[in-house]
Amino acid sequence: MAAYEMSPARRARTKLPHPVELIGFALIVVNVVAPFAFYAQGDWPAPAAAGTASVADFVTLWAAGRETLFGHAVAVYDWPTLKAVEESIAGPFGGYLGWPYPPTFLSVAAALSLLPFTSAFAFWVLGTFMIYLAAIRGVVGDRVGYLVALAFPAALANVMAGQNGFLSAGLIGGALTLLESRPLSAGVLIGLLTYKPHLGLLLPIALAAGGRWRSLAAAAIVAVLMMAASAAAFGIETWRAFFLGIGQALTRDWSADWGKLQSVLGLVRALGGGEALAWIAQITVALIAAGAIGVLWRSRRTLYPIKAGALGVGMLLATPHLYPYDMVILAVPIAFLLRIGRTDGFCRHELTGIGLACLLILIYPLVQAPVGFIAVLIVAALVARRAMIGFDFRVERFPRKATAASRLNDQAPSLGS
Repeated sequence: MAAYEMSPARRARTKLPHPVELIGFALIVVNVVAPFAFYAQGDWPAPAAAGTASVADFVTLWAAGRETLFGHAVAVYDWPTLKAVEESIAGPFGGYLGWPYPPTFLSVAAALSLLPFTSAFAFWVLGTFMIYLAAIRGVVGDRVGYLVALAFPAALANVMAGQNGFLSAGLIGGALTLLESRPLSAGVLIGLLTYKPHLGLLLPIALAAGGRWRSLAAAAIVAVLMMAASAAAFGIETWRAFFLGIGQALTRDWSADWGKLQSVLGLVRALGGGEALAWIAQITVALIAAGAIGVLWRSRRTLYPIKAGALGVGMLLATPHLYPYDMVILAVPIAFLLRIGRTDGFCRHELTGIGLACLLILIYPLVQAPVGFIAVLIVAALVARRAMIGFDFRVERFPRKATAASRLNDQAPSLGS
C-alpha cells in the first residue's frame, strides 16, 4: 500500500507517511495472529476449563438468545437466572455477565443462538466486522480506510470478547457517512443504534442543531417500530424488566472493576473518587460535549467532516458506560481526521496525536486502567483544533500542494464508493 490505487480525482490526496503505513501493517498482523493463537491454545472463545474467568462475553448474547427461543425472554433480565444458563454453557466463572440491552436486541440474540456456539461466535464477529470495515472505508473515502479499520488496536479487544463494538462503530460511521447524501438511510442506521441507547445521547442534539429533520424522523420511526415489534414478539413484560434492570446494570455490572470503564466516571472511580463526584464529573463532561456539538452542528462555517468527527468523539465522552470493546467507535472520528488531513494537509503533530491515542488503547491489557478515556480526550483535542481552523483561528499545518479546502464540504461518499 505504499502507492494507493485511487481514481484520478483522488490522486491529489496526501499519502500517509511510510512509517505510519509500516506501523499499521504491524498492528494488522497482531490483530490477525492473536485470535488464532488463542484459539489454537483451546481457551477461546470458550474457557479452557470450568472454574476459570476467561469467558468470552459472547456467551451472554448466545445464552440470552437460547432463553428467548425457549420463551423465557423476561428471565434474561434476571441476572442470577441468566448466569446459571451461561455457566451451563461455559462452566463456573466469577461475577456477572448480565444482559443490559433493550428487548429490541433479543431478536438478534435469538437468531444467533440457532447456530452452535462456536459457529455463532464466528458468524457474529465476522459479520459485524464487515459492517465496520465498510463504514470506516466509507468515512476515509478510499482504500486507506481498510488499513485504518484493520489496524485499529481496539478491534482485537472486540474480537476476543465477541462483543458488539464493530456493530456500534459500523452504524455510527455508516450513518455519518450517509447523512449528507442519503439522510433517510442515515436515519435508519441511527434508529438501529438504539440497541445501545446510551451511545446516542448526543445524536438528537446534533441532528436538530443541524436541521437534519428527515434523518431524525427516520431514526425515531425505526426506533418506535423496533420497540413495537419486540413487544409483540417477546411481550411487554420484557420492557418492564429492562427498565427495572437498568439500576442493576449501573451498579453490579460496573462495580466489578472500575479500571475497565473507559469513561470519566470510570476514571474518577478508579482513582478512588466517590460515586457522587464521579457522576458530577460525568454529567459535566457530557454537558460540555453536548454544548460543543450543538454549536458546531448549527454553524454553517464548520465543514461537515469536522462536525461528524466531533460528534463521533463526543458520543464517547458523553456516555458513562464505555468498555474497551466500545473503543472501536473511536476509529470513526480518527477516520474523519485522516480524511481531512489527506485532503487539506495534516496539522503539526496530528498524526503523532492519533498514534498516541492508539498506543493508549494498545497498552490497556497491560495497565487495566481507563487509558481509553485519555485516548478519547486526545482525539477530541485534535478535532477541536480542526474546528478552530474552520473558524479561521491560526493553527500551523504542514505545507502541501494547494488544494481547495472547500472540497471537504462535498457530500460524504457512500459506503460502496
